[in-house]
Amino acid sequence: MGFLRKSTLAAAIITAGFSTTASADYQYGFGNVSINYLDWSSGTESRAKKKDFMFLELEGGAGFSWGEVYGFFDLENPHKNNEESDGNGRRTAMKGTMRYYLGNTGFNLYGHIYDVDTADFSEQNRLVGVGFNYQNANFFWKPFLAINNTNKTGNFGHFSGYNGLVAGWVMGYGFKLAGQDFMFSNWHEYEFDRDKQYHDGKKDGNNGAAALWWNANEKITAGIQYRYADDKLGSNSYQNGLVYTLKYNF
Repeated sequence: MGFLRKSTLAAAIITAGFSTTASADYQYGFGNVSINYLDWSSGTESRAKKKDFMFLELEGGAGFSWGEVYGFFDLENPHKNNEESDGNGRRTAMKGTMRYYLGNTGFNLYGHIYDVDTADFSEQNRLVGVGFNYQNANFFWKPFLAINNTNKTGNFGHFSGYNGLVAGWVMGYGFKLAGQDFMFSNWHEYEFDRDKQYHDGKKDGNNGAAALWWNANEKITAGIQYRYADDKLGSNSYQNGLVYTLKYNF
């Protein structure tokens, strides 16, 4: 998928997240732009041949009476040439998620698209399934279970079609410390029963991050994330690192 087409798709998702209160169904919305640096561990650099990188991110989401939407668009290594090989040049990644509420049951129809593109590799995961929302004053947890349809091309092999199931969640817990606003968050995705042709016969894979965020004020948020993956991200090994983030909230 070309950069222009990918950017257009991402813009459509983010725009949905910035929907205005003119909608009768609108309940809340948020958006931010951030600068991030992913510092892989030395073990990951050795095992998986990963390199540290900087990325810019545009993120947004919104809630409505019928459901919610969320999306982000990442531009990785923006200062590099997108023709560099081995996945170390300029890259793009995007994700769009929607939950359609099934009345007041807490359950919802869940769907998301994740797309990553480099000079020598591209992959898109399309998930459809069911989810659940739980929330109280300080805590939320949103698990899901979905069918995974994958399309992959490039140096990490070719695959297209049904690719097992994905179970995952997003969660967050807000709290105060020394009079400051903090939040712990975690997202995790466990892929299982994958097609043996997809990832060198590896049937399972894990991908996620745990983060601590400091909301300095309404406009500025800083955070540190523990990023991890296993039999995922183009490698058959465990990968981990730290992501340092500074956000400007719209």
